[in-house]
Formats: sequence, C-alpha cells, structure tokens
Amino acid sequence: MYQAKLQEENGEEFGKTTCTSEVQAAFILSSFVTFFSGLIILFLCRLLWRIIKKGGNFQGTGFVLDFLSSGSFHSSTLRRLYFYGVFRDRIEMLLSAQTFVGQVLVILVFVLSIGSLIIYFINSTDPVGSCSSYEDKTIPVDLIFNAFFSFYFGLRFLAADDKIKFWLEMNSIVDIFTIPPTFISYYLKSNWLGLRFLRALRLLELPRILQILQAIKTSNSVKFSKLLSIALSTWFTAAGFIHLVENFGDPWLKGRNSQNITYFESIYLVMATTSTVGFGDVVAKTSLGRTFIMFFTLGSLILFANYIPEMVELFANKRKYTSSYEVVKGKKFIVVCGNITVDSVTAFLRNFLRHRSGEINTEIVFLGEVTPSLELETIFKCNLAYTTFISGSALKWEDLRRVAVESAEACLIIANPLCSDLHAEDTSNIMRVLSIKNYYPKTRVIIQILQSHNKDFLPKIPSWNWSTGDNIICFAELKLGFMAQGCLVPGLCTFLTSLFVEQNKKISPKQTWQKYFLNSLKNKILTQRLSDDFAGMSFPEVSRLCFVKMNLMLIAIEYKSLFQSGYCGLILNPPAQIKLRKNTLGFFIAESPKEVKRALFYCATCHSDVYNPELIEKCDCKSKSRHHLSDQGLFIIGVGGGWRLKEIEKKLKKVTRRTLLGNTEQEPDKLDGSGMFHWCKAVPLEMVTLKRSEKSKHDFRNHIIACIFGDAHTALMGLRNFVMPLRASNYTRQELKDIVFLGSLDYMQKEWRFLRNFPQIYILPGSALYPADLQALNIEKCSMCAILAPSSKPSSSQTLVDTETIMATLNIGSLRIVTSTEKHSTKEVCLLDFRDYCGKSKYRRIPTLTELKNPSNIHFIEQIDGLEGNFTGTSLHLSASFSTGAVFSGNFLDSLLATAFYNYHVLELLQMLVTGGVSSQMEQHLDKEKFTGLTDSYSTYSSGRMRCKLGLLSLEQTILSDIQPRTTFGQLFCGSLYCLGILCVGLYRMIDEEARNPEHKRGVFVITRPANDLNLLPSDLVFCAIPFSTVCEKKDGDSFQPIHEVENIVSRESSMNANLSYPTAVDPVSESTPQKLFSSVQSMEVKPSFFSETQ
Repeated sequence: MYQAKLQEENGEEFGKTTCTSEVQAAFILSSFVTFFSGLIILFLCRLLWRIIKKGGNFQGTGFVLDFLSSGSFHSSTLRRLYFYGVFRDRIEMLLSAQTFVGQVLVILVFVLSIGSLIIYFINSTDPVGSCSSYEDKTIPVDLIFNAFFSFYFGLRFLAADDKIKFWLEMNSIVDIFTIPPTFISYYLKSNWLGLRFLRALRLLELPRILQILQAIKTSNSVKFSKLLSIALSTWFTAAGFIHLVENFGDPWLKGRNSQNITYFESIYLVMATTSTVGFGDVVAKTSLGRTFIMFFTLGSLILFANYIPEMVELFANKRKYTSSYEVVKGKKFIVVCGNITVDSVTAFLRNFLRHRSGEINTEIVFLGEVTPSLELETIFKCNLAYTTFISGSALKWEDLRRVAVESAEACLIIANPLCSDLHAEDTSNIMRVLSIKNYYPKTRVIIQILQSHNKDFLPKIPSWNWSTGDNIICFAELKLGFMAQGCLVPGLCTFLTSLFVEQNKKISPKQTWQKYFLNSLKNKILTQRLSDDFAGMSFPEVSRLCFVKMNLMLIAIEYKSLFQSGYCGLILNPPAQIKLRKNTLGFFIAESPKEVKRALFYCATCHSDVYNPELIEKCDCKSKSRHHLSDQGLFIIGVGGGWRLKEIEKKLKKVTRRTLLGNTEQEPDKLDGSGMFHWCKAVPLEMVTLKRSEKSKHDFRNHIIACIFGDAHTALMGLRNFVMPLRASNYTRQELKDIVFLGSLDYMQKEWRFLRNFPQIYILPGSALYPADLQALNIEKCSMCAILAPSSKPSSSQTLVDTETIMATLNIGSLRIVTSTEKHSTKEVCLLDFRDYCGKSKYRRIPTLTELKNPSNIHFIEQIDGLEGNFTGTSLHLSASFSTGAVFSGNFLDSLLATAFYNYHVLELLQMLVTGGVSSQMEQHLDKEKFTGLTDSYSTYSSGRMRCKLGLLSLEQTILSDIQPRTTFGQLFCGSLYCLGILCVGLYRMIDEEARNPEHKRGVFVITRPANDLNLLPSDLVFCAIPFSTVCEKKDGDSFQPIHEVENIVSRESSMNANLSYPTAVDPVSESTPQKLFSSVQSMEVKPSFFSETQ
C-alpha cells in the first residue's frame, strides 16, 4: 500500500494518474465496439441492397420502389452516381501513388505512423496502469496524427469496391483499433497505452515506400526489405502484446498475477522465443501471456527457419555476386551468359578447358540471372583459378558494365536445347545480343540458336560483323544436317562427330574393333598455316607429301579467289588445277596441334631427305628452295614402289576417259538461284500427300524415310535443314533419292512452305509406331530410315524426352527382311554382301538412324540393336550403336561454342560439310529469297555445283579396285589421290570380319583417319572426298551397277522371334533412275575469311 501510494504521488507530480479498470475498459471497448458495429452495419447494408435489387425484378412491390423508379429520383441519382464515380476514380489514383500528390500522401501516412509508433515507445517507459494527462506534450501530437489517419481511412473507405473486404484488411484493423481510443482520450482528458502497439504493423508498407522513393531497384533489395519489414513488425507487435498483458495481468484474477516488465524486456523475450533459445531470465507469468507464447513459438519456428536465413543469404550474396569484375591489364577473359545451369556450365568448362589443357590463360566470367545453387557454387570453387560468377543480366547495361564487356575477348551466349519453348529461348538470346551490341558494338559475340529461321535476325543488327568474329551456332541446322548426311552415307554422322568429341576416360578395349574405334577417336580437325615451300604446288601433291613425310592428313585448304576481291573460303579436296599460295591455311585430321606444326616447319632444303616425322622441326634456313620432290617419285614412295611410271600413266588415262564419259547428261538440271540446290516449281501439299490404301501407286525403292513426331501445336523443327543436304546440286537429278516424311499432316502443313520447292518429297500421314504405316512406305526397300526427335514437352522428364523415338526404333528394329540365297542380277548388287554361308537364308535389318535428345538414353537403343562389345556404363560416343552409325545425339554441339572461340575455321568447315554447301557466312552473299527456293526463277548451272562430295566406296566393286598395290591404307591413300583425285579419309569396317563368327549379330564401325600401315580387308568400305565429275562405278561391260546400301545381316536362327517378315527383297533402285554413287554432298564453295590462324 505504501509503494502504491508513493507511485501515485510521483505520478501526480509528473502529470501521471492511475487508470482505473473502468477507464482501461473504455479505451479497449471503444476499438472492439467500433470494429464489430461497423462490420454488422456493412453486412446489413449489403443484405438490404440485395433485397432491393432482387425486388426490382417484380412489379407492384410498393410505393418505395415506385418512388425509386420515379423520374425525379432517377435523374438525380444518375447525376450523383456520375460525380461519385469520378470522385472514386480520383481517390483511387491518389491512393495508388500514381501521381505526385498520391506519392506524397502515401509517404506522409507511413512517416506519421512511424512517428506514432515512436510516441508509443516513449510512453511505454511509464507503468501500464498509469494514464498520461494532457500536460504530456506527446499526447496532442499523437492526437493530430490520428486525426490525419482518420481522414486517410475515410478516403480509403470511399474508394473501396468491397466495403466488407476493406473493413477486414490489415491496415483497416490497425486504424480501427488505434484511432477510436484517441477520441476517448480527448473526452477523458487522459491517455492510456492500450492497443497502440498495433501501429507497428504499418512497417509492412516499408518495401512499397522504398520503391516509391526509388531507394531499392533490384529484386534482391525488394525481397530483403520485405523480409525485414515482416520480422520487425512481428517482433514489435508481439512485444507490445506481451508488455500489455504481463503488466495488466489476467482480467479474471483482477491483475493479481501481473509483473512489472518494460517494453525492452518484452522485445528481449520475443527475440529469445523467436530464436528458440529461451534463456529463462525473463518469462511470461500470466495465462494470456503464456498462451500467446505457445502459439507464437510455433510461428517463430517458421519465421526464424525461413526468413532469417534467407535474409542472411541475401545479404551475403549481395556482396559476393553483385560486385564488379576487376579487369587486370594483360589478362584475357570472356563473358558467358544465357542458360547458366549445372549441366551447361559443366559441359562448357569441359569443352573450353580441353582446347588449352595445362595452359589456360583466359578467365571465364559467368553472368547469371539467378543466384547459383550449392552444386553450381561447388563447380565454381573447383575451378576458382579461372572462373568467376557475377549475378546480373545481359539485358541491363549496368550489369554489362560490371562484367566489363567492352574489355572482354568475346561474349558467349549459351542456349537451352531441352527447353519447352524454343522460340522464346531464341528470342531472349537475340535480345541479349542486341543489348550487348548496343552497349559496345565492337564486342565479339558467339551465340547458340535453336531454330534456324531465328538466326536471320542476327545479321540485321547494325553492329553485327562477321569480320570481328561474330558467329552463330544453329542447333537445328547442324543437327538435321548431320542426320541427312547419315542418311546419304551410313556412318558419316559418326565419322564427323568423332572429329569433335574427345574421350578423356581411360577405357580398356576388349575386342579388336574397339581398339581401332578408340584410337580413331583421338583424331580431330586442326588448322595450321602451311609452309611457303608449298607455294605453287597443287593440293594432291601437298596432301601426299604431308601424308608420307609428316604422317598428316590434309583434307582442305582456305583459298582466296582472284575474281572476288577479299573473298576467301574453304575447299575440300581441291583439284590439281588450283595451286597453293603463300600463307595458305590447311585443315588436317590429326591427334595434336604439335603434329600439324610440321606442315609449317617443313623446308624443302633441310627436310627433303627426312622421312621420320618427328625430325621435322623449325630450321634456320633463310633462303627457301622451290625444288620439291617430283610427283612421280613421291607417289612411288607412298605406295611402296609397286608401280612403274608407264603403268601409272596408262591407268590415269583410263580413269580420265571413264570420268568424261560418265559426266554427260541428257538435259540440264534445274537449280535454285544460288546454284547450290535442286529446284522445282512450288508443289501443293495435296499433290505430295499419300494415302495408305494407294500403296501400289507409289512403289518406292532406295528411298529415305523420315519419321516425324509432332502436331499442329509443336514448334517447328526446321525440316528444310534436313532436306537441303539431300538436294544439293553436286548430285545429278538421277542420283536424288525420294524423301518420304511419316508424321502428322497438321505439323507438315506448317513445314511445307519451306519444302515445296524441293523435288521428290512426299508425305504420308501416320506414325512410325504403327507397322501398317511403315508397310505402306515400302520400308523394306528403303536405303535409310531416320527417326527425328520431337521438341521437348513442358515439364517432361529428361529420361522420357526420347520416349517416342525409342519406341519407334523398337518398332522398326523388330522388323526383318528376308533375303534369298539365289544369285542376284547385276542390278541387285548391294554395298555389303555378307552371304558367306551358302544354303542358309538370312535376314537383314532395316537401316535406321535414331536421334536422341538425352544421350544417357543410349542403353535403351543398345538393347534394341543387340550388338555385342559395347562399353558398359560409358557415354554415347563409346557405345556400339554410335560406332556403327545407328545413333546420333546433338549434345556434342555444345563443344562448338568453345571451338568457335578458339578457331572459327573449324566451325566453318563443319558447317560446310554438314549443310550441303551453305553456311551462315555464305548467306550474306546470296539473295535470301533465291536461297530458300521461294521464287519462280531457277538456273541450270552454277560453279558452286563443281564441288566435292563425301562418299562410301567399296574396295572391290568400284574404281578403287584399280589401285594396286592397296594392301595398306597408306598405299590406297596415295594411289587414289594420284590416279583418281579421290581423297580417302576413313574406313567403314565390319565387326568381327576376321573371326567370321556366324552366331554374332554383326554390324559395321567407323575408323577415322586410319594408320598408314593399317591392313585393308576386302569387305572394307572407304570414306572418300570424290570430285563431282568422277563416276565411281566399275564398268566391266554391262555386268556392274552402282552400290547403294549397307545391310546388317543376322542369322536366321537368331531372328526366329521377329514380329514381321517381308517377302524377298527386290532391287532397291528403279531401273528408270539408276543411281551412280552412294555419297554425300560436301561443299567446295568459297566463304569469307576474317581471322588469322589461331590453332
């Protein structure tokens, strides 16, 4: 009693009085009465309005509705509603902070709310049971603040569409429970803390205020401010409730269990509870306080576990990934942006670092729009010496400035080939290029594009410059080009792919064919400037010299045209009429850059008598001699001295005469405006659409079947890129094979406008999953069946992206074609005739080429093919299906990004070999409309037609049989190049040919750049670069006809469970359109050269 009396005397001294329970109840009840009474009134008004609105549908409902429907009332009501609508619109504009006055109003309300909260903090230092009199200067100030809040509350109420929803909003509840007690304090001339702590909830408006003030702009800063406002408002509000109930006590005990606790101690208790620590020095004693703590503890677990670590992470990452890259003078770096994920970064680093293994002097700066995951961070830490990650977007100049794009060697943009929306992915990357070029036009950009038609936008950028190294890697163009080459020449896509894939794993081959295949994977395409001593020599002379003396295979050169100033390009296997000049760039198939350096160091004076390639090193000879080995002497060295000069000249004349005779044509072929492709007038879709019931009308033979999966909503694959290599002009019209697309007609309608000017194309609506559709296309007589992967579907599993192609391969692979043991006529000779066991009937499989989007799905194809000897648990490029040329995956195209950066010439050669002669650089010299064949004009001849093509020739059934001796590959290489002008580059060999085990399910495999001393087998096929005018069949009277297809033969005993057997195979070539060569189109067109040699 004494202490209470002393407190009362002290309170009166400082303007404080003791609040009775009646006064405290008046402050609290004013808020609750206002809230519930207003809510009830709003409910009643809504109910009344619905009754009146419903009653308006009936007539004669009383004089009230008659009055409401009277003209005077109607006109005044419309006028009031109009002004009310205008007033509401202006208030909404004001409250949404879209005007300057509205922004000032919103900011002022927030600032006054914070001021009111500060006044509460000041008043909380007094005992809760005391009331402040008007002698306290903070009371009038708080009254003015709340009066303004009342005005703002009224504006918000008028602008609200749903009054009840507005009444239950967080900000409305705060105003309802804090404003009415202010008017009670004015009436009672005293003030009490009460529920004024709810003003802390106004802190939730902090992110909006900061955005209005433009204090925060990035997403991370907005997120951080939001998390901070949630944490602060929760802590202050919870501390205010604890401070009230602990000092006031439980109402039913009349405060007997209350305790004196300051507001700071309440915050301390809330913080300890939130962190789940609970020291126990400050605890809740009232029942209300403890009940609140129980529920608050559950909420604090969520708050602390989610928000606090996220705030710390944002704060840490802001410093870690938002800093600028420091450019060091003399240190090179590149910027990589776009699809920055674990898979893309891993693939890029693997391909980029292997080009300069052990001597990496170029740092990689990754510009990612999303904070890296823990797995991605681990990758960056493992490669910390040459990788840096910076958070940002290539679409923002501020981020481009932070990564110093203007000082970078190049900017590489990675695409996501497995995305569901290919067009959106391409357009976003094109926008990145546009942003980079606008920021610094001289930046070299190398971009990956998924759809071929989207790459047309890039050269239209004003600052796009091929001469500075800007380049495009089009996935659709290259991927479908590879598939087309694989259809023309079995195994060719594996041959070309192996030149760009490097195997780092140590594999122990178990079989002989695996040893040959693994050794061939060590070879790749390399470039090197040739010695000036080669100037004036022809390509066959230089190629044979490099092959014999340096153990190098020279396949192409960069040639500068004398007729087009500054126009350089690549030529595959140039004819002898073209003489090399100084500083010519050569393209080699070799294992290491050290080996191709021999072509630069070669000196005719110092190395004329050197035959050990390792001894050819840089010499100090200042005067370069122009005396080379004679052509005849060099050839004799190459083939081992097996021929005399007169025999060589005799055979050369014989070949030349055969070549000229085979080059006559009855009538000229129609080509497109560029002269690169066969052309025809636009054909309506209805004329090429086939019906299953009319199979007899379209008896296809030796044709190509392309299985398509898609519908009217599927993104375009760009089938034009598949057709163009198959319609290249270095084929005669008689050599063209029919192309039949099997798929949805709705999808083909979208593609047809790009295909309608190419001849001999047909469409059968159906699916490769149904055998009846395959039978209708004479699949047993096709030369190749290509199964193209569809576009990725949204939210599809990476394992299931190849479901349709695998099922189609399973369906086609189950078919067997019966081949008779009778002797075939001369027009039924096949490329590989493995019928070595007379009296036994054989089955052959339908040749297929399957595209896999996910290379890890190769194990499904291995089970279908049933080939033995595959490397268990290894990658696609070490599988038996890949080695035989039955599977292709475009995932290796990721390595071309690094290839284009280090040596763009290699990418140029690949594009020339794959696309049928046209690359992105050549397109700038051609009229686009003529190039796509969309005009009504055509040509009958073009110099671009006289280019080499890659083919597959038999040692026994073609003109290669004239080469003697040809025991080893080195003898064949030199002999064919000297006598025929044919460049041999690889072998297609039968698995287990030496063992001849009839129980094995045999196939064939690719050997890239065989060793010089590799012994040849009679059944070997040779990958060759063949001049256009050369006819390769061996004509012994009329007894020989061209070669056509590869057959995989299995024994009948191993195929008894086949699902379907066809009749005896007939001649796959129509008599009216004889095929002259089974070969692939490869370009000799010149293309612009921009760089110095970089390899």
